[in-house]
Amino acid sequence: MPVQPSPSSLRESHGFLRVATVSPTLILGDVAANLAVLQAETRALAAQGARLILFPELSLTGYSCADLFHHQALLKRARETLTTLAETTAGLGCVVVVGLPMVAESRLYNVAAVLADGRILGVVPKTFLPNSGEFYERRWFSPSTTLGATEVDGIPIGIDLVFAAEDLSGFVLGVEICEDLWTVIPPSSHAALAGATVLVNPSASDEVLGKAPYRRNLVCQQSARCLAAYVYAGAGAGESSTDVVYSGHGLITENGVLLGETERFSFQTKFALADVDLQRLQHERFKSSSFRDDESRPVFRKVSFTLGQGGGTDAKLLRPLAAHPFVPPAGADRRAVCEEIFAIQATGLARRLRQTKSKTAVLGLSGGLDSTLALLVLIEALKRAGMPADAALTITMPGFGTTSRTKSNAEKLAEALNVPLRTISIRAAVEQHFADIGHPPGQHDITYENAQARERTQVLMDVANQTGGIVVGTGDLSEAALGWCTFNGDHMSMYHVNAGVPKTLVKYLIEWAATELYAKEAGEILHDIIDTPISPELLPVGADGQMEQKTEDTVGPYELHDFFLFHFVRHGCPAAKILWLAQIAFAEKHTSAVIEKWLAVFLRRFAQNQFKRSSIPDGPKVGSVALSPRGDWRMPSDWAGVLE
Repeated sequence: MPVQPSPSSLRESHGFLRVATVSPTLILGDVAANLAVLQAETRALAAQGARLILFPELSLTGYSCADLFHHQALLKRARETLTTLAETTAGLGCVVVVGLPMVAESRLYNVAAVLADGRILGVVPKTFLPNSGEFYERRWFSPSTTLGATEVDGIPIGIDLVFAAEDLSGFVLGVEICEDLWTVIPPSSHAALAGATVLVNPSASDEVLGKAPYRRNLVCQQSARCLAAYVYAGAGAGESSTDVVYSGHGLITENGVLLGETERFSFQTKFALADVDLQRLQHERFKSSSFRDDESRPVFRKVSFTLGQGGGTDAKLLRPLAAHPFVPPAGADRRAVCEEIFAIQATGLARRLRQTKSKTAVLGLSGGLDSTLALLVLIEALKRAGMPADAALTITMPGFGTTSRTKSNAEKLAEALNVPLRTISIRAAVEQHFADIGHPPGQHDITYENAQARERTQVLMDVANQTGGIVVGTGDLSEAALGWCTFNGDHMSMYHVNAGVPKTLVKYLIEWAATELYAKEAGEILHDIIDTPISPELLPVGADGQMEQKTEDTVGPYELHDFFLFHFVRHGCPAAKILWLAQIAFAEKHTSAVIEKWLAVFLRRFAQNQFKRSSIPDGPKVGSVALSPRGDWRMPSDWAGVLE
């Protein structure tokens, strides 16, 4: 029987690296006691799958030893203990970064040592030594700029070191220490340009009011600027509190996002674990011309090492994974998010109305989600364009599949929002068209459906010509991804106002409008529109007058397709990784077989329908994913659709 991959190897095969930041219990100056704590934490965290373990600045001795740093006994003990800690890493499958004072060329340096596979891989000295306020490190230490040696006792030393794992693709480690991060150009910026995907900072930053959120933002920003993971470990409460207090603040961030954080102000050891996505970081760097084109790439020495077996047995993914990545998370300022999105959409449409000197904006109002959102945006756009409210001309066009529910909701919504509405049936026109082309009206195929969609578009275009206006499109981002639109039918308009809004976000925006923006005027109607099954209503209604055609029965759940779209386009994930992530995100809602089925549909439809996206109308980009061929997404229309 084939050997099943371990949870850790499966996780790592998809590019995830488990990292830990630790604020250990500490006894100032007691190197032996501190070593025992660091050894125990290293073993415990390695057993939990940590491949990188970061301890604070000068954590072997304690940061607050002050003039004790001048005592040879303390320095000798710290150096000997470093070798012992390095030996501890043998067979654990992890790399450890620890701080200590170290002598080189008759000077004392504040360094971070990188340990793995039972040996000391290298030592990185601190460059910027704080020497004002409560800090006076220049009293004891020399900055890295005074260092001439490249080795100490055969161990590489310098700020020009990066550490690369030969057996874990994409894991390249860069190191800076505490104050280095607070400088104009942190050393980690150079390390990132030299290839480091994971940056670490052993630190001893004390606490004053307001410093913790500042520090958190600083770490997040540096990870975003470097397109890297950034792990920060702060000295804990066991440090001297003669005049200052340390909290043990640990942070794990990735490209501007906080993944993990330790509890502060504890005398007990505290740690945070998180899985950083190395593949995602590499993808971001491939895409970023600013990162690729930066010419200030310094020459770094690469120290290679092998992690070996490890990674623990934990099958969980330790990082936030949203099932609905386009929808703001719980706790977000919903009003601020929705108002921002409406402002983007409405401003784009208002600009088009002003440019074309339109007298009207014509919109097909079906009683479904997309046309409802388009109408709400149109009302705001008219205000921004300085046009009267009655310039919004909505048209409902009942056909063979129109239900009384959707038709009624369209009528009631237009009335509640005081928007002009015309009813123009397409039945007779489509029946005549069937007769003209010789299509049996009882043959409910793609011709039957698309003839209706194109007839509706023709009506909208002609009314726009009549009234000196433009047609406002309603199709959304999810439909563009799947090609779920009729070419030269609902596929076409003069401005596609929902082009940057996926279906899950459409529903989110309408829910907000129903509860806040238009709660009094149209709240109940909007809620019923949200509850109505999604359908193009192109097939005849049932004998009971109910909807027979439901989109998600044919193409699959939009929440899955939006998840697939986000990870495929935004992060360049291969199919196997998307499937694995979706199985985690939807474990309680969709079976693996269901997810795999609809992922295959998504990939097939996405490949087959690029020709539709290549000729879509202008529309505003709203989030980080867009499919306009003039902006974010350029793809051959004849791509085979195979990405393993």
